Amino acid sequence: MNMRSRKALSPVVASIILIAVTVAVSIAVAAWMGALTFNFMATEQGQVTNLEFSTALQNVTITFKNTGTSPITINEVWINNYKQVLPATVAWNGTSTTIGANSVGTCVVTIDTSIGPPIVAGSQYEVKLMSAKGNAFPRSGTAPL
Repeated sequence: MNMRSRKALSPVVASIILIAVTVAVSIAVAAWMGALTFNFMATEQGQVTNLEFSTALQNVTITFKNTGTSPITINEVWINNYKQVLPATVAWNGTSTTIGANSVGTCVVTIDTSIGPPIVAGSQYEVKLMSAKGNAFPRSGTAPL
C-alpha cells in the first residue's frame, strides 16, 4: 500500500512542475514581447509651430516641436512644392541636426530663388519638413506685409 501512494504522488509532482515551467516560460516570452513592442512604438510626431518670413533676407525661420518619443532628423524642406537646398549642416538651435524627443528646435532656411519663387510680402506659403524616415510635417503661413 505504501508503494501505491508513492506512484500517485509522482504524477501530481510532474503536473506541478510542468505548470511551473509553462508559467515561467510564458512570463519570459511576455517580457520579451513587451520590450519589442516598446521599441517599435517609438514614434515620430511633431509639428511646425511657427514660421517667420523675411522678404529682405529671403529666408524662413522654422520652429519645430517634437512631440513624439524618438528623435527626428529633418533632411528636406519644401516650400510651395519646391525642394530647398539645405545648408551643409541643418542645425536646429545651432547645435544638432536632430531634434530630440519632447524638444523644440529652430532653423533658418534661405530661399533659393533659382529653384522657386522669392518670398513676396502678403503671399501664402506651404512649408513642409520631411524626416529621414519619410514623415511629412506641413504648415502654412503668410509672409508679412
